[in-house]
Amino acid sequence: MPVGVDDFKELRENYYLVDKTDFIRQLLDGHSKVTLITRPRRFGKTLTMSMLDYFFSLEKEDMTQHLFDGLAIDRSGAEYKARRGSSPTIFLTLRSVKKLDFAGMLETLRFVIKDLYDAHREALHEAMVDPSDKDYIEHILLRQATQEELEQSLIQLCKFLYQAFARPVVLLLDEYDVPLQQSWESGYYDEGIAFMKNFLGNALKGNPYLDFAIITGVLRVGKESIFSDLNNLRVCSVLSEKYADVFGFTFDEVKKMTEDMGRPELLPILKDWYDGYHFGSREIYNPWSVINFFDEGGEPQAYWVHTSSNGILREMLSHARSKRLQEMKLLLEGGMVNARIDDRIAYEELPRSDNALYTLLLTTGYLTVAEKERVAAASRYTLRLPNKELQSVFATEIMDHMAKGITASEFDTLLDSMLAGQTEEFEYWLQQILVCIVSTFDMANKESFYHGLMLGLVAMLTDNKAYRVESNRESGHGRFDLALIPSDKVNVGVIMELKVADTPEDMEAKAQEALAQIKKKAYTTELTQVGVKDIWCYGISFCGKKVYIVRR
Repeated sequence: MPVGVDDFKELRENYYLVDKTDFIRQLLDGHSKVTLITRPRRFGKTLTMSMLDYFFSLEKEDMTQHLFDGLAIDRSGAEYKARRGSSPTIFLTLRSVKKLDFAGMLETLRFVIKDLYDAHREALHEAMVDPSDKDYIEHILLRQATQEELEQSLIQLCKFLYQAFARPVVLLLDEYDVPLQQSWESGYYDEGIAFMKNFLGNALKGNPYLDFAIITGVLRVGKESIFSDLNNLRVCSVLSEKYADVFGFTFDEVKKMTEDMGRPELLPILKDWYDGYHFGSREIYNPWSVINFFDEGGEPQAYWVHTSSNGILREMLSHARSKRLQEMKLLLEGGMVNARIDDRIAYEELPRSDNALYTLLLTTGYLTVAEKERVAAASRYTLRLPNKELQSVFATEIMDHMAKGITASEFDTLLDSMLAGQTEEFEYWLQQILVCIVSTFDMANKESFYHGLMLGLVAMLTDNKAYRVESNRESGHGRFDLALIPSDKVNVGVIMELKVADTPEDMEAKAQEALAQIKKKAYTTELTQVGVKDIWCYGISFCGKKVYIVRR
């Protein structure tokens, strides 16, 4: 299994291959001048671009004479086969351009562009270049290029290759959005976006040496930010039908894998754990997880967890309101949420965009589309978790993002202390989470906010098989705030009543009032009726970012 292999030639010669070369035929049948394809992390973007590079590259024609023998593109006919090795091709990935400041970004790009020019050194010798061009190339190769020279480096390389081969250039740009995400996260977005507009714009807009360009990334940066005036751009996002089955595995491909491995009985497990994504109308399996599943001998795990970071998502979740926390709990229980999705991300608008969170969760692969509804000129989507893997990943990664500085093990400690009746420990860790999560704006919602916060925390921290979480449910002579009802009646149950104090001095009295209310209104009735004998009753009071807990 090709775990971590993203070079197509290496994969073809040494590993199990899922044949995606029909994508080449689809491109040749009709591509735009510039095509942007966005997909979640670990869905094969770099490998696919490597495949295109080996196929089209004129400079690699000798090494690819038999590389595509017997594959789908080889069976497509002579006119398609004739395009192999026919074009000067530039393949550039920007995934390593992750620096904490703008100067670091430029320095990293000097290395990246130097390596790119090195890969075409023979062609550069063939190009008809004047003395000023030779000086420019020397600056690039010595990593002495100025910012302005770097901004011109892609279109200049296109010109040099066109001069060397008298043929227009195929440009393959992988993970184009990595520098932009990093610049936004690190606070130099204005400088980063200004540079990238020139760097990409020069190569993509009105480039007389360009045949066509394919660009990949996770997010679609707002057209007004990067691709302004680019009228020949086709965008293929997770919502598009075009190229929907190219990235990720289809059911037929996974079924064939189980047969080739002699393990057809694994197909239902693969479907439960790694299926469920929808790109356009096609149902897609997570390729990274499927490959790792087979490599580990058929052991279902959350292989996709922590495969990369997403600081944008972390920043947005750190300001999540109580309504969002309740929606996260609903998703974990197998429910769905509705949202307007605009897959054009304008970074400068993220903090004030109500729908940006769900757009990010969809485009980064945490959620998938269950249903689409057209409302006037806009579209609303019903979203859900794709599969068992994401049910596991979601709680861990989303909670990590929501509480910067609080680790998964510390969340586990909070849950363990709550179930063990360790009041001081429970209070301590809840206090830490409040400091990380809660904003002054949140607290304006008073008790409704804290109720939503506790509901979301408990739901995400609790294994659905071990406990059922209930909220605002009738029991005894009233409605309790929260209850954890164990599936196995020998385990402890939990009742929580929440109050908000006006001042820190009132917190103890409010917590005692909440505890007394549990007893007076017999909130434990539902748990005792189903046979739960051991029940912790918690009275919890909040005041701003402070919490006070008493237990019976």
